[in-house]
Amino acid sequence: MTERTLDTAASSSCGCKVGRITAQYDLNGLDDELVSYWTDRTDERYSTRDLATHVNQRVLEAALDEAGLQYKDGEVENTYRLLTGDDVSSGTRVQTRKELERDSIPVEEVESNFVSHQTVYNHLTDCLETTLESPSDEERLERSRDKLGALRNRTAAVTEDTVAQLERGDVLDIGEFNVLVNVTVTCEDCKQQYTIRDLLDQGGCDCE
Repeated sequence: MTERTLDTAASSSCGCKVGRITAQYDLNGLDDELVSYWTDRTDERYSTRDLATHVNQRVLEAALDEAGLQYKDGEVENTYRLLTGDDVSSGTRVQTRKELERDSIPVEEVESNFVSHQTVYNHLTDCLETTLESPSDEERLERSRDKLGALRNRTAAVTEDTVAQLERGDVLDIGEFNVLVNVTVTCEDCKQQYTIRDLLDQGGCDCE
């Protein structure tokens, strides 16, 4: 494992998205944090997905600071969850965005500056020249989630396009529709069924 710790001045010269938002929001010490958290040898080590969340929360925090808002411990993290969480209803998300806009937060700009875990990974490996000897189990699971998610989205998109073409050609009669693609894995030992996401998230079958 090799590490390279850079100061803020060095990161400001980086042309990738992480480098740009570091300079834009004056995120002092961000590169040091990313390298330290990613290469931590303990159980506290961050995955690149965790790091992306960390970066995005720092961006949100900087925007709140710039607007002169006061907030309690944990409020930044909760606001970020309300903006991005899969378990948050669309109504709650819209309400959160409206509240931030009333407080003079440029929500669309802030959200456009949020980064993905792949962007963080590229920044670590390409810009900061930080490497790991081998990916952790969590990293391998993340890559598998991304690969399967891309395949699922592609299947849904092709299906939606096919149905729409048939409907336009009067071959198929259907009203407004949505396409949902689910992949289920069945353990032949215990006959328990899991969505692929649940199976990856919990790290295996209950019978193991």
